[in-house]
Amino acid sequence: MLKIVADSGCDIRKEQVENEGCVFESVPLNLHVEDRVYVDDENINVEEFLKDMENSPVVAKTASPSPSLFLEKFKEMESVFVITLSSKLSGTYQSAMTAKKMYFEEYGKKFIHIFDSLSASIGEGLIAMKIVECAKKGFDNREIVEQVSHFIKGMRTYFLLEKFDTLVKSGRMNPYIAKIASMLNIRPICGENGAGEIKMLDKARGHGKAVKRLIEIIKANTPD
Repeated sequence: MLKIVADSGCDIRKEQVENEGCVFESVPLNLHVEDRVYVDDENINVEEFLKDMENSPVVAKTASPSPSLFLEKFKEMESVFVITLSSKLSGTYQSAMTAKKMYFEEYGKKFIHIFDSLSASIGEGLIAMKIVECAKKGFDNREIVEQVSHFIKGMRTYFLLEKFDTLVKSGRMNPYIAKIASMLNIRPICGENGAGEIKMLDKARGHGKAVKRLIEIIKANTPD
């Protein structure tokens, strides 16, 4: 039996993996809103966090898990696959790599492979399910790495934003332009550029037109 370890940016239910015969564990990030810190685990008060984030004049930030948190998850099972947020968005990938080195030095070598998702959220979740799919087909560890790495290269992440608040707070958008855009009901269409970086790809007026444009972008950029 293999284990899948993912940071808490991964959008998937534990049962989705464990019902398929694999072990799944999550490593929490820390979410910072000014001087308040939320641990992104099963005990987080999501409504309180979102309220604090919306009311804060500064952008919320994340802190990657310490290597020691990953290290604890590596101690069970002979085969461990790790999925992290895009290395262009977070230091989580590097933290997991450090934990792998620490494990080898302290306990000796075993199979631990760390995937840079080049994505976040449901992108990480899809990678987890791809690992499960390969395991069910009887692939060995090397074949799983090859299949999943190919899957990641062909995956793209796209999304619509409802508000401009975070873009303004992070200094990526002029507040005056954001106010006008909100009045005109303009929706940003964002996505990952193929290298794990998130950028605004386009914009449209109204939710319906934004969804239509999003579909056009998906069709144009992901022919498979």
